[in-house]
Amino acid sequence: MNPSTAAVASVRDVSKTYGARKALDGVSVEVAAGEMVALIGPSGSGKSTLLRSITGLHPIDPGKGTIQVFGETVQQNGRITGSVRRARGKLGMIFQQFNLVGRLSLFSNVMLGALGRLAGWRGVFGVWPKADKEGAMAALHRVGVSEYAAQRANTLSGGQQQRGAIARAIVQGAQAILADEPVASLDPVSARKVMELLVELNKRDGMGVIVTLHQVDYAIRYCNRVIALQKGKVVYDGPSTGLDSKRLIEIYGPEYEDAFWEAKA
Repeated sequence: MNPSTAAVASVRDVSKTYGARKALDGVSVEVAAGEMVALIGPSGSGKSTLLRSITGLHPIDPGKGTIQVFGETVQQNGRITGSVRRARGKLGMIFQQFNLVGRLSLFSNVMLGALGRLAGWRGVFGVWPKADKEGAMAALHRVGVSEYAAQRANTLSGGQQQRGAIARAIVQGAQAILADEPVASLDPVSARKVMELLVELNKRDGMGVIVTLHQVDYAIRYCNRVIALQKGKVVYDGPSTGLDSKRLIEIYGPEYEDAFWEAKA
């Protein structure tokens, strides 16, 4: 299969157990290259577990379950394979708490995205090729925070840090972005800017995007496809336009009212 057309993620019959609780229960989904997909569901539904299993951060249960990323098997029979590092190089991973090094400048944090293709000593000593430094500044400019390049990351707002994390994924040369609750710690204005950036990367650059969201209104507004989980099982997989109030009440139950950040129309 051509790597450029291989699915971002292919998940087949995957389960994940914590003690007596099934966080994932026989989940099978596939996200094609260039898709922008939201994972939604009530607290504890398994959406973050699914995303982290795709990246190999959470090993899946032994059995017939498999996970492939861009055609490479990263998990099989409860084991993370040797291909996971190569697969992660194609994934820009964005988290709720930004995962920037607070004492480093925003520029240095973004440059860390280049480490996968450069000698490790360059990162230790901060000796970066000119082309990569120019690429980092271009990425910061694209996400709207280039003026903060020299500032320590821990002095920036949450929205600025999250946009820096997106710039790092651009510098990494990621083919897809996996974002785990990327707007949960942000105010609504910053959240919209972050979601708009993800949409731009999807539409302009053709990046696949898989994003877990607690905010159903954001999932419907920004993503064409939505996968909903409930108690570790997929209960909806289809267009965001198919999520009417009745379907959402079935998915969220008593959490329905809390699943909307902004007022429902």
